[in-house]
Amino acid sequence: MSTKNSNNEVLKDARQVTERLLALRDDSQREILMRFFKTGPGEYGEGDEFLGIKVPVTRSVVKIVDKHLPLVETEQLLLSPWHEVRLCALLILVGQFCRFANRNSQEAMEERDAIVNFYLCHADQINNWDLVDASAPKIIGQWLMCPTNLGQQRNIVDALAHSSHLWRQRISMVCTLTPTQQGDPSWCLHYAEIHLHATQDLMQKAVGWMLREMGKHVSMDLLRNFLNQHVHEMPRTMLRYAIEKFDEAERHDFMTR
Repeated sequence: MSTKNSNNEVLKDARQVTERLLALRDDSQREILMRFFKTGPGEYGEGDEFLGIKVPVTRSVVKIVDKHLPLVETEQLLLSPWHEVRLCALLILVGQFCRFANRNSQEAMEERDAIVNFYLCHADQINNWDLVDASAPKIIGQWLMCPTNLGQQRNIVDALAHSSHLWRQRISMVCTLTPTQQGDPSWCLHYAEIHLHATQDLMQKAVGWMLREMGKHVSMDLLRNFLNQHVHEMPRTMLRYAIEKFDEAERHDFMTR
């Protein structure tokens, strides 16, 4: 399975991108991925369809897509029934957003806002944890660090957090990774409190993961303070993920409390 680009090929539209990915289909890997991403009846990924393409191969296809692919073409990819095609679309969006992330011009702000609005309008297509995790920190999370209307940002992510939609909720939590990595723990702490009583296993893991990263990148004492305040009401899965970097004695203390 190879996408080696020996003749400077550029994929210029959704049809060409989709055809390239379809050509890379691997039915043996497909069955593995469909089990791993829980696509069976009643599971969180019920009904999702896979081509059986590993993520590094999808990323190699992204590298030969026109960097200025219009959003109307990306939309066609996001509406695909194939999981890997939607992942490809999101990775294209990530690349486009990153090119404007650190610019302060009016044009850059407009481009960033257009990508964020597009992303949010198509949240129904971001329908598994890997799609969220590959895109939310680098689009929504990076957007939170850009000079814009802070109140507007908070309102938008709050709306995601209070949605009844699992993947919107996960976007609201996982997007805090980027502010955390840049030294701002406020987003993580705010949404960890909102999701403190999450019943979905994937949300409990996401909150615990983001709290752990907050301790790692900002302050372990800040993490301890949060846990001391909330340990008695946190689901065990969430707590277990949050304390992974503590030593054995401290982990045992938190778990027994």
